[in-house]
Amino acid sequence: MIKKIDAYIIKKFLGTFVYAIILIISIAIVFDFTERIDDFIEKNISLEEIIFDYYLNFIPYFINLFTALFTFIAVIFFTSKMAYNTEIIAILSSGVSFRRMLVPYFVAALLIAVFSFFLNAYIIPPANKGRNDFSEKYLQSPYRNYDRNIHRQIQPGLFVYMERFNVSNQVGYKFAMERFAEGELKSKLISDYIKWNEEDSSWTIHNYYIRNFDGLYETLDKGRELDTILNLTPANFNFRNQIVEAMTSPELNRFIENERMLGVESIEPYLIEKYRRWSDPCSTFILTLIGVALSSRKVRGGSGLHIGIGLGLSFSYILFMRVASQFAIKGNLDPMIASWIPNMLYAVIGIVLYRMAPK
Repeated sequence: MIKKIDAYIIKKFLGTFVYAIILIISIAIVFDFTERIDDFIEKNISLEEIIFDYYLNFIPYFINLFTALFTFIAVIFFTSKMAYNTEIIAILSSGVSFRRMLVPYFVAALLIAVFSFFLNAYIIPPANKGRNDFSEKYLQSPYRNYDRNIHRQIQPGLFVYMERFNVSNQVGYKFAMERFAEGELKSKLISDYIKWNEEDSSWTIHNYYIRNFDGLYETLDKGRELDTILNLTPANFNFRNQIVEAMTSPELNRFIENERMLGVESIEPYLIEKYRRWSDPCSTFILTLIGVALSSRKVRGGSGLHIGIGLGLSFSYILFMRVASQFAIKGNLDPMIASWIPNMLYAVIGIVLYRMAPK
């Protein structure tokens, strides 16, 4: 049953967390608006678009971005204040164990974790889509594809290759297509370039020849133009990594499977985004444990010392997450391990601090 002390701690925890989030979001909006006001004026963007298309979609993203950090800061702030006012000593002296005192903390952390998960999986992606569309229209330069030697499997047994793809004129250069059946090459098409036709969503292959294989026999067809439909569109190349942030979790899972089928080499950023949506909410519990263990002891430095140590730990946690993600993208670290290793390491730190906390 929820007792008065539980309700008191939960209220303090959530109240401090909400207050901190509102404060940082307000500051972030002011700084962002100050930085972008020249672009807004230059592009003649209406106030309605700025508020409803950009900043209302900006808020959920930043709430989730700072959730772990401000969960930690909220716990440090109000718990150290309770310790300074000898409330922690009174709670423990009344017969409540330190473990029992953690219960309302974890109840509040559970509420924040569930909130964070639904933000990550279902609420933020549509908001990110609106924010990205606004940025694409007004703030960002046109996208350019710098990939070279592009290989794709567009359907089972059908592979395409192009040296490069120009997004602006929707042309792929040095195009080739190979069809396999039961592990054997059946045909190979080679052409100078392939161009997208917007009006009927088809491709025109220019200056091509096709080699067809039938056992020991080979036939050759060639021509100047060939219209065809492929399971491939310019959208497969006109792709910013931020787009995955605009996908709900079911959409992201389908997208990753499709990219694997196409044979895309670098899907690590998408896998990191997938696993991050699970690991971030779990970090709430770990940071809560560390925060309580750190700030429940009354020290001469008061809240300032606890907050300073807490900020150092929280920023090191965020830095470690970024470094692990880069190891997964640029190195050979598994994306799942990269997403979870900061939580595992800081869970060990939390257990050690819990054992050292005053009981």
